[in-house]
Amino acid sequence: MTRVLLVDDQPLLRRSLAMIINSEPALEVVGEAADGTQAVTRARATRPDVVLMDVRMPHLDGLEATRRICADPVLSGTRVLVLSMFELDEYVWQALHAGASGFLLKDARPEDLIDAIHRTHAGASLFAPSILTRLISHYVGTPRPGRPAPALRGLTAREVEVLTLIGGGLSNDEIATALVISVKTVKTHITHLLAKLAARDRAQLVIAAFNAGLVRPRG
Repeated sequence: MTRVLLVDDQPLLRRSLAMIINSEPALEVVGEAADGTQAVTRARATRPDVVLMDVRMPHLDGLEATRRICADPVLSGTRVLVLSMFELDEYVWQALHAGASGFLLKDARPEDLIDAIHRTHAGASLFAPSILTRLISHYVGTPRPGRPAPALRGLTAREVEVLTLIGGGLSNDEIATALVISVKTVKTHITHLLAKLAARDRAQLVIAAFNAGLVRPRG
């Protein structure tokens, strides 16, 4: 059973989302919040698997609430799926940078919402690798020459290669072909990278690759 916390300042929308989510046998709404401050408090109280987070809310917006939830060691097993009415790259980037695992528009179909929650809980990205890479390359500044990347010091040479290819937008199959290894081995390397870099999902690995200078933003 995947436990979901709903965060939105509109009661009617929360009720509608709860009906959709609770209709899925494998999902359960364990709490609701009307603003970002409540979201952080309820998340700590209920320890949900997935937080469905609105962006624009009073008192504390969804982006800052996402940042606080994702930075809380107590909520290390919680992933955030951001909901918004606005298809703006800036919101998507801010959500990813805050630690969100995915971004979904409020006009998505009910089946797409259910699928997104399942995929978020499983740690899968809701973005195609190439789209994720283009987005991050647009917003991540070019690393300064010689800037140290201490987080990479604990990685093996092969793990650095895999991280570089993830940052370049390659899928698991494409990485396996490029390095002449099995997809299963690629997945093992990704599991190690997630643990060593304290990353929640693939999106954060892409950001790590850019921040470490392994991949350069495209002009």
